Amino acid sequence: YMRVAVVGVTGMVGNVMLEVLAEHNFPVTELIPVASEKSVGKKIVFKGTEYTVIGLQQAVSLKPDVALFSAGASVSKEWAPKFAQVGTTVVDNSSAWRMDPTKKLVIPEINADVLTKDDKIIANPNCSTIQMLVALAPLQRKYGIKRVVVSTYQSITGTGVKAVRQLENEYKGEKGEMAYHYQIHRNAIPHCDVFEENGYTKEEMKLVRETKKILRDDSIAVTATAVRIPVVGGHSESVNVELKTDFDINEVRTLLAQSAGIKVQDNTETNTYPMPLYAHGKDDVFVGRIRRDESQPNTLNLWVVADNLRKGAATNTIQIAEYLIKNKLL
Repeated sequence: YMRVAVVGVTGMVGNVMLEVLAEHNFPVTELIPVASEKSVGKKIVFKGTEYTVIGLQQAVSLKPDVALFSAGASVSKEWAPKFAQVGTTVVDNSSAWRMDPTKKLVIPEINADVLTKDDKIIANPNCSTIQMLVALAPLQRKYGIKRVVVSTYQSITGTGVKAVRQLENEYKGEKGEMAYHYQIHRNAIPHCDVFEENGYTKEEMKLVRETKKILRDDSIAVTATAVRIPVVGGHSESVNVELKTDFDINEVRTLLAQSAGIKVQDNTETNTYPMPLYAHGKDDVFVGRIRRDESQPNTLNLWVVADNLRKGAATNTIQIAEYLIKNKLL
């Protein structure tokens, strides 16, 4: 018997959560669609049935078994503890709890073993962190990782529906609400999230901090540049990783191909490599352009692509809940 609340159900990730719950045949016996006051009363459809969106207070009083949150950090900060208090397990997709030392930050393929029955608020990592670490974790286990240099090419869907509208308006040559400081059509903006005092953006620092926490190794050095590009299907990343020991490139390819959640697309003869066009709507992390960095020892280049609304958000959240059910932690 599984009563599932989806908080932020009318947003981009909320919509995808409903799709993934249906596709994965998640054992939903009762769906509780939840959103902010301005969306209360709206109708949503799940598995052919129409539901009416309710508010947060009412949802807490229903005491769902699990609440999948994607409603932004301020909502999560205020409401996740209220759900936890009535016994609901919250899996939160915002940045609110990720770096809280008392909360687990989980990618199921990598570190679901940290979860216990007592974890009532579980954090879902940032989208760009998730796809990078799904690709890097098998390498860490086998060779050890010293340093990672990553540049991201991020989809506008990571910003939300406002950004999608901005691109559509610009494409048509129409004026409208701006999600970014600049036009995104025919542009690349090296500015994801807000700038921190060190000159890096919050998105760049998430890649640094979350990597250490998830891979359980504070010695891994990470430096990042995050760029927004006018793409809808997913985030792409150019990842340069310095390993602790040497490797055989074919062994690396095989290792990645055999790892959970990864699809290797890597054949230069047929021009086969990951692209957001093909990652769109899929749950896997796609890895290609696997090659040795010839400029220094023990170093590798990878091109990593995933649908940021799926594995980067909704799918990972739901996989955490699936793990909890399978291991009787709910």
